[in-house]
Amino acid sequence: MSATTDEIIQSLKGITLFEATELVAQIESTFGVDATLTSSGGGTAPLEGGAAPAEVAEEKTQFDVILENIASDKRVAVLKVIRNLTALGLKEAKDFTSSLPKAVKEAVSKEEAEAAKQQLEDVGGTVRIN
Repeated sequence: MSATTDEIIQSLKGITLFEATELVAQIESTFGVDATLTSSGGGTAPLEGGAAPAEVAEEKTQFDVILENIASDKRVAVLKVIRNLTALGLKEAKDFTSSLPKAVKEAVSKEEAEAAKQQLEDVGGTVRIN
């Protein structure tokens, strides 16, 4: 390393975390760059433990079940399923369906999300899983 690089490293060792955050923000602003870590692997060094950035992306384990629409002639059947899935009362379930799209289930397993989607679609709901 050059003497200049060594001096910068020594200076950085003495700053607080708050000062480091300000420094990163100023570098981003000055040079028009983004310092966030991405999993694109474009020249980034391996992460702790030798894992490459592309390997860091974990499989999604939690899903949201979003009710997007209800066929008008199937509203009662969908309300029954919503009540079973959410334990809402009749009035709450009716209110729930008045402003769609809305999450019926949040942060559930893939299996639970698929089961809820199937139940709602079977009675006339339009559903997606995020």
